[in-house]
Amino acid sequence: MQLKFILLSTFLFFTFTASAQLFESDKDFHAADSLKKEASFSIHKDNYFLTGIPLNMATTRNNADVKYQVSFKQRISKEPWIGGFFPYLMYSQKAFWDIYASSKPFAEINFNPGVAMVRPFYFKGNRLSYASFSLEHESNGRDSIYSRTWNFFAFSLKSQVSPRWTVGLRAWIPIVDKEDNPDLVEYVGYGEASATYQIKPGRWSADVLFRKGSGLLNYGSFQTQVNWRPIKKENYYVTLQWFVGYTESLIDYQEHKSMLRLGFVLKPDYMSIF
Repeated sequence: MQLKFILLSTFLFFTFTASAQLFESDKDFHAADSLKKEASFSIHKDNYFLTGIPLNMATTRNNADVKYQVSFKQRISKEPWIGGFFPYLMYSQKAFWDIYASSKPFAEINFNPGVAMVRPFYFKGNRLSYASFSLEHESNGRDSIYSRTWNFFAFSLKSQVSPRWTVGLRAWIPIVDKEDNPDLVEYVGYGEASATYQIKPGRWSADVLFRKGSGLLNYGSFQTQVNWRPIKKENYYVTLQWFVGYTESLIDYQEHKSMLRLGFVLKPDYMSIF
């Protein structure tokens, strides 16, 4: 486990520091403005409300569902701390609601609080980028055999590599309760990669998120979505999302799923920190 994280973190670290010629240090002040112009309390990850059906089995009232997420962050200081880092508190909550079942129960709720230090900078060519370190917790708030929980320390790098493309890489050290979740690390893996492409800037965009499990070929997940912005000056979108793989929810992390969902999403006004 440690070796895989060390290799992935080393790659990200040298991507960030190997050559001073890649960075525009004289623009650090302007990079900081990218975070300072954002409200101190703001959207963190996508906030969405989606409904959908499985693609790998017959659709019934018990496997069609609603998935929604609430996610926000709080910048603790208006000015950067030592090293140009901005401190953040973060919280995300993802729920799976069996709204079409008879009693309409919530099947699962996952809680994800954390703290982060974010360093804005520019790559050569005015490419705004964020490097961040975070300590996070994720669990489903249940006990006994239904408890699913893990903690992780993560390093993230995100960059607007062109006017249309934004890419991100994350690597983490997972800390898992071996009694409740003996094989969770095999499914959550040690990192993920993301990308956003502006198909028609201001109107259409596409997002991709890939997470690799610890095995060479098995486990992991892939999520992609297409977003349409009906009103150009607003930050809400109509979204079609497809998820395939493992760990969409913690309670069923060992279950392979393929879900197609449609709904709406609220996105950050500016590039997200990771």
